Order: sequence, then structure tokens, then C-alpha cells
Amino acid sequence: MSVEIPTETEWLSLPELVELTGEPLGRVRRLLDERQLVASRRHGAPRVPAIFLVDGVPVGSLRGTVIVLQDAGFSDDELIDWLLAPEESIGTAPILALRAGRKSEVRRVAQSLA
Repeated sequence: MSVEIPTETEWLSLPELVELTGEPLGRVRRLLDERQLVASRRHGAPRVPAIFLVDGVPVGSLRGTVIVLQDAGFSDDELIDWLLAPEESIGTAPILALRAGRKSEVRRVAQSLA
């Protein structure tokens, strides 16, 4: 299965996440607090890459991968950048590999970054 690397990532604000997920704002904030989603504040208000969701639901294997990267010392912005950028050892962007069900491979590479 060929997966294209996202060149331009769509970023969602919290109100857009509420609309997309159908969840109340409190639940969207809880998804962030529980690390099921991760947001960047680089440009003001928190924004989440749209690619972190599938059919309005966070990618299931994202949370564990985020925790591995945090344990390796990554900030939220650094881990978002790593997930979105092409990773040579995986052959694609890590988030695309997670979406394709390649969780073990992505986490193995993430753990090697510590």
C-alpha cells in the first residue's frame, strides 16, 4: 500500500475539533490532557494536525507513541514535527505508518531516539 507523505498539514483549532469529533469542548480538552491528541501552540491557540484523526477519532496508537517520545525528552512541538516528517528508517512519516497499523515499528524507532 503506497501512502503519500503530507506536504501541507491541515491544522485544527479546538472549536474545529469539537465540530469534527462531535464531542463537547471539555471532552476535546480531555483528549489533549490524556495525550490521545497533541497540540501545538506555535501560532497562538492550540492546534492539532488533522492527520492525527481518522473519521473524527484520534489514531488509536498515537497516545502510546506520544508517551514514548515524551519519555525521550521531546516537547509537544518536537514530537509533532517528528510524527509529520519523513523518517528514513520507516520509509514514510511516522504518523502515516501509525495510520497504516505499523505501531511496533514506529515505537521501536521512537524508543531509539531516547
